Amino acid sequence: MDVPTPTEDLLRRCAPQVLGALVRRYGHFDAAEDAVQEALLAAAEQWPRAGVPDNPRGWLIRVASRRLTDALRSDAARRAREERAAALGSRDVDGDGDRAPREDDTLALLFLCCHPTLGRPAQIALTLRAVGGLTTAEIARAHLMPEAGMAQRISRAKKKVRGVRFGRPDNWAERLPAVLHTLYLIFNEGYTATSGASLQRRDLAGEAIRLTRTVHRLLPDDEEVAGLLALMLLTDARRDARSGPHGELIPLGEQDRDRWDRAAIREGVDLVTRALARRRPGPYQLRAAIAAVHDEAPSEEETDWREILGLYDVLVRLVPGPVEQLNRVVAVAMVHGPRVGLAALDGLDGDPGHRADAVRAHLLERAGDRTAARAAYERAAARTLSLPEQRYLRERAARLSPDKP
Repeated sequence: MDVPTPTEDLLRRCAPQVLGALVRRYGHFDAAEDAVQEALLAAAEQWPRAGVPDNPRGWLIRVASRRLTDALRSDAARRAREERAAALGSRDVDGDGDRAPREDDTLALLFLCCHPTLGRPAQIALTLRAVGGLTTAEIARAHLMPEAGMAQRISRAKKKVRGVRFGRPDNWAERLPAVLHTLYLIFNEGYTATSGASLQRRDLAGEAIRLTRTVHRLLPDDEEVAGLLALMLLTDARRDARSGPHGELIPLGEQDRDRWDRAAIREGVDLVTRALARRRPGPYQLRAAIAAVHDEAPSEEETDWREILGLYDVLVRLVPGPVEQLNRVVAVAMVHGPRVGLAALDGLDGDPGHRADAVRAHLLERAGDRTAARAAYERAAARTLSLPEQRYLRERAARLSPDKP
């Protein structure tokens, strides 16, 4: 996506707050979203000419509420009920619009988008649409699928949450992990695209960071929210060094660390340090701590792999997933040698996908088994849908061909 203008950025930040306010007051998720979109279009046309109002959120709520009220009143069968709802809501938005939406409307909207009745793909799509403010076309492009198919996915998700009470759920602490996991998945897809020609989708990664900042502002004392934000910042800090001039993948150990974003690293380290000081470590805090060890090391050779291995030992006890176990294998190999790492790799539970073959290839190469390493690189390349990863893995395999020294 193009870099947004200041007005576009303001509208995107206001959009979930305005939508949350309307859904809370009137219900009707679909109709409320349509009204908000109309208000955003009106603002995009008027504000550059007339100037941004003193209370942009209030302006948007007032305009969207009028559009929604008009739409609801046009349905004769619902006229009486909707007019009562409009009359109730108008006390908040008429006049000069000074009444701001409730502070937790954005968080409530996130909970709604991550409702347990929705599957993970639907949660991600609905979150990007309703909370992130991305268009259906933008979300479809990010997922490499037709716009019509993405529109159907979002429409089905809206129908499933129709009638769900808006607001922070009573069991919000139990539901918060689903919200954080959705944001984490959005970030991961943006930071390392699972398919397509681009290694990264910076718009998705940036949107995930922005939304997580919002959650952190609303829940400043939650250690895992702080941990997730820290993890995103510490990981995204390496963004500019991860690819070469032609989009080729540059692995962590070969990156120019002078290109890392030191301001983001400082913020991330501060966040995770304060979160861990409360002595309630969770998976996102531990992942962030691992990222911090990498980011603070002057070079690959000076990285404290023993500390990283200790952190992974704790993490896999909390989250014994295949990806976490595979990452621990890398740390084991860095501390105890590639043969020990290969033995640990053979004992993995589950299938972490092509990355297991890539790790195996790297460890075999370090152990001196060029033939087996080449075959593993080729298997990994065949299993990934990311074109930059395919090129990198095939180049590694080619370097190990028998005719090369």
